[in-house]
Amino acid sequence: MHRLQMKHPDRLPALVFADSEGNIFDHPHLKMAVRRGLSIEPPQLEELIPLPAGSELFVLPGTLPVGWDADRKRFELFDADAGSALAGQMPQAVAAFMAPAHTMTGLCAFEKLDPASRPLPLFAYAAVGWWKGRFWAAGFRSDSDIRQDPERFNQDKVAKKTMALLRRFKKNRLIQHLGRCSLTYGCPAAKNLFLGRFEAPLPTSPVCNARCLGCLSSQPPDGPPATQDRITFVPSPADIAGTALIHINRAKRPVVSFGQGCEGEPLMQASVLSKAVRKIRKRAPDKGTINLNTNASRPDALAEVIEAGLDSIRISLNSVRRRYYAPYYRPKGYSFDDVLESWRLAKQEGLHVSLNLFVFPGLTDEAEEFQEICSLIDRFGLDLIQLRNHNIDPEWYLRSIGFEPSKEGALGILGLVRKLKMKFPGLRFGYFNPALRD
Repeated sequence: MHRLQMKHPDRLPALVFADSEGNIFDHPHLKMAVRRGLSIEPPQLEELIPLPAGSELFVLPGTLPVGWDADRKRFELFDADAGSALAGQMPQAVAAFMAPAHTMTGLCAFEKLDPASRPLPLFAYAAVGWWKGRFWAAGFRSDSDIRQDPERFNQDKVAKKTMALLRRFKKNRLIQHLGRCSLTYGCPAAKNLFLGRFEAPLPTSPVCNARCLGCLSSQPPDGPPATQDRITFVPSPADIAGTALIHINRAKRPVVSFGQGCEGEPLMQASVLSKAVRKIRKRAPDKGTINLNTNASRPDALAEVIEAGLDSIRISLNSVRRRYYAPYYRPKGYSFDDVLESWRLAKQEGLHVSLNLFVFPGLTDEAEEFQEICSLIDRFGLDLIQLRNHNIDPEWYLRSIGFEPSKEGALGILGLVRKLKMKFPGLRFGYFNPALRD
């Protein structure tokens, strides 16, 4: 096991905040607080871990931090005061963007100075505090897989290997695109392709049939800034297969995946995907896992790719409740019923099926959500839940989907996982797409 057991603090860490220049301080008496849905509360000690290596701290401009006053038993909005380290400056909230393979259990507690301001960039804003000389975050390691651990990447080696493959395959447009992902955006999946290990990305679609609030590659002018440029072309089946086979033939237990942050919905290119999968399977009939990350909106198109030789599917969901699904995905020409039909079809055809569950504390772990996901697992079956943090401005997200806390309350993210493990002993939990064959 890798870093699965971590020490927790024996008291609440201090609230951390930043000055106007981004310098970070710990508050002399206010403690860290966490947000779950619309509620703010002190974190549980068991959910706090040392901030994982490779995580980042974000200063949230235009916000004020909220802390817990343990003496007065109340939450306080921290504003500038004469006795603070800011000397009259306006404080700013600080959040943690946790390293891959870690899932947050509590969001940063803050209040916007202007609720109508542009949404925050598309990152996950985990709560963070300071105790005994180190930062502590609300979360846990959800996957022992080391494929994206920061210490596994030597940037000089990544650059050298990337440039070598780019020179070797100058006419392969997909490899050239992924070279930019590796060198410009620092995409761990793209880096692993060029390093010849683990899981490699196969982006294919410049178009999508959804208008997700948190789309990483396409946002309107008044939305949050997109974090990646979307691919602008559809790679040929030959280029896709060529890229996949490079990876399959040199990596141990290789995985190649359609559906990446730098593209739209891959099932919009089902014919291209099917041709590429057939080419891959012709050259490598028994090696490597071919995976599809998808919104699962087109069951007929999915059937075509399954017939070609697809091994696994990962269905992305912000919620299994229809009333929260539709206002987030804003589907064009499909419905939640199509998603469920794709899930049913994939299990019927023997594929490994995962849910890419966008974890948002206070919504994902509501008892009502738990009951609905249990119902769907009983109905269709499921192999794995990937506990991926939802990269989105919390206030903007909840307001946009019309979130209202359910009367049944929430279980906590750790509580949700425990209850699901008890009900479905064979269900796995993680963060990455698994390798199903050598």
